[in-house]
Order: sequence, then structure tokens, then C-alpha cells
Amino acid sequence: MGTRKTAKENTAMKLYELLQIKPGVTALMGSGGKTSLMYHLAGELSKKHKVLLTTTTHIRVPDHIPLATTREELDSLFAQRNVVCAGTLSEEGKLTAPTFEGWETAAEYVLVEADGSRNLPLKAHADHEPVIPVGCQNTICVVGASGFNQPMRMVCHRPELYMKLAECSEMTKITPEMAAKVLAAEGGFDRVFVNQTDVLSKILGKATVKEFARALKIPVVAGSL
Repeated sequence: MGTRKTAKENTAMKLYELLQIKPGVTALMGSGGKTSLMYHLAGELSKKHKVLLTTTTHIRVPDHIPLATTREELDSLFAQRNVVCAGTLSEEGKLTAPTFEGWETAAEYVLVEADGSRNLPLKAHADHEPVIPVGCQNTICVVGASGFNQPMRMVCHRPELYMKLAECSEMTKITPEMAAKVLAAEGGFDRVFVNQTDVLSKILGKATVKEFARALKIPVVAGSL
């Protein structure tokens, strides 16, 4: 059975503790708040640890965290602060994966955004997604609760794939059970973070997360970032 934990019910615990983030590489996949989760975890972990942020896909270059494109730059920045972003600038101005060796072990905690969702709250994964780094210790799938009770076509990245896995039509409203069904069919992650639960309480009620968690067999943590 899936288990549900919320920040309010575990006020003494940080989100990285609820998600059981261990030292090493953590891949963040899914939709509805991966980047926000990455920055939030970095803020918690960096109070005591060195944290490296990066991607195996394409993300916007952060404007509040210094960027290292070489190992020399990375070492220099880590000598001054606890959070650094590493990657390679693309021609489009986005950030892609680092090209220098050893980035996977350059910090005690390495947080990696491993796929894209085009800012939509739900998604299905293509065969080439997510791009999980070698030696990854943790894999967290993010789900945006704002996609629940909305027409599939309007809230899902790769809707054709999602429609097949959920066994629904383009305009079917996505229920928590349907979203859980898609995740269970895809697999490939250790835990789930349901983001945007402030939206849930207004639209569907607090019981929605419990319904979602019951449909999965791995831990589920819920909150709003």
C-alpha cells in the first residue's frame, strides 16, 4: 500500500527527510514542480552539506545560484558556498548536462532534473525518458495535483502516451486513481511527491491524496511548493 505523509503532520521533519533523500545522486522526474522541489531540497540540505544541482535534460539557467561549466570552476565555487549549479550552456541558452568527468561525486548531495514536462502538471514518459545518471541512489517522481479533475488533453505532457496508459479519452477528467495507474504502469522511481496540494483541498478535498497513495505500493509524500 502507498503511504501518505504531509509536512503539517511531520512538522519536525524536513522534506528531504520525508522523501528519504540519501547522500549521492538523486534524480527528479515527472511533472508539476521538479525544479521547485530541487531548489527546496537544496535549501534544506545546504545548511549542513555541499549540494550540486544539474540536469540530464534541459532547464533554465538559475539566476540565484552560480553556474560552473568546468571542474575547476566547480571546485572554486564550492570553496566559497554550499550550493552550486553545473552544466553546459546550449545554443538556445538552456542548461544541459555537464561535460566534465566526476560531477556525479563532486558533492555529498547531487540533485538532477532528469526529464521535462513543458510546465504541465502531469505527464507520460517517452521511451528515452527519464535520463537517470549512472550510480543514482534516489529517484523521486513529482506529480502536480493541479492536473487532477482536469481534462487530460489540457494538463498532460505527451497526451497520446498518457491516454493509452490511463485508458481514457482526450477530454476525460483525470482522477487521482488514473494518475496513480499511469505511474504504476511506468515505474522506475522510489518515491512520489504530490505537489500543489493547496489546489487539491480547494477542488477535491483532502482525501484525494489518500486515494492516490492507496493506488500505489511505494511511499507518497504530499505538500505545496
